[in-house]
Amino acid sequence: MENKKKALIIGITGQDGSYLAEFLLEKGYEVHGMIRRSSSFNTERLEHIYQDPHINDRNLILHYGDLSDSNSINSMINKSKPDEIYNLGAQSHVRVSFDIPEYTADIDALGTLRLLDVIKEQTYPIKFYQAGSSEMYGKVLETPQKETTPFNPASPYACAKVFSHYICANYRYAYKMFVCNGILFNHESPRRGRTFVTKKIVEGLVDIKLGKKEKIFLGNLEAKRDWGYAYDYVRAMWLMLQQDTPDDYVIATGETHSVREFVEYASTLLGYNIKWEGKGLDEKGIDEKSGQVLISIDEAYYRPSEVDVLLGDSTKAKNKLNWEAEIKFKDLIDLMMKGEFEERGLNVNDYLA
Repeated sequence: MENKKKALIIGITGQDGSYLAEFLLEKGYEVHGMIRRSSSFNTERLEHIYQDPHINDRNLILHYGDLSDSNSINSMINKSKPDEIYNLGAQSHVRVSFDIPEYTADIDALGTLRLLDVIKEQTYPIKFYQAGSSEMYGKVLETPQKETTPFNPASPYACAKVFSHYICANYRYAYKMFVCNGILFNHESPRRGRTFVTKKIVEGLVDIKLGKKEKIFLGNLEAKRDWGYAYDYVRAMWLMLQQDTPDDYVIATGETHSVREFVEYASTLLGYNIKWEGKGLDEKGIDEKSGQVLISIDEAYYRPSEVDVLLGDSTKAKNKLNWEAEIKFKDLIDLMMKGEFEERGLNVNDYLA
């Protein structure tokens, strides 16, 4: 019988990590995942696929480790002996990276280097996927952004990701390693973390609908992003590592929408019709029917330097990987809204307009 392929996912407890684990298990992989030690359980996103560690023939095995600790990385790779490693581990909140820049650089930049250095010393080939970000384009130098668009990062997070991108390219060239950079544009899902704006909007509007909250506080409503569905994007990660030669790919939907548009469409699903009044920090989103203020602006959610518009061109992924985004903007919000109600044990059809 053919041996199962093994994959190691760094950041398996996150949105992308949980979807990738699910995807690879369906493909017949033995999946290993790195989790950080915590006094509280942080494996909620994996509960539907994780088995009791005392059961034999497990296909999902978790290891304690940390991207700041080379010894734990070395130990984990030697124990799991993976064919493929997916580095999805990061301090991934852009706004927070301005508050903890040194930690962000240690995990998001040097963490990647630590992984590459351990892989380089292995006696067998390991394919490596590095999770890049559209934030690397920052104050964009051309639109849409593709693989050849110069990076112009506008946050500590983006700067750290640019380092990772180039160190991956360097190790690929210098040591003939199979290393791929995926430059993924924003991707969301019902499993998105609560501090990210899309989840915050959907969760907040549902709280308002259920009478648990009066309004939501947001930052820059004009920021435009290319928003896709996380499960679509993990498929692209896997496809990159199935190619004959390693390369870098932009993964995006090819559409851009503002935070304001996201709020407007999500609110219509719940029967609200938002009209906007005021300007800047005084702007408010008001429900036309009830007159209730649903959205207010808080300066705390603005970044010290803003990224205005991100829009990806994934032509190369379409041509070489045969990959295209299946879920676009409105369908994504529909999915997130449905997931929000399901998470609370409620029937979405009882609440949708």
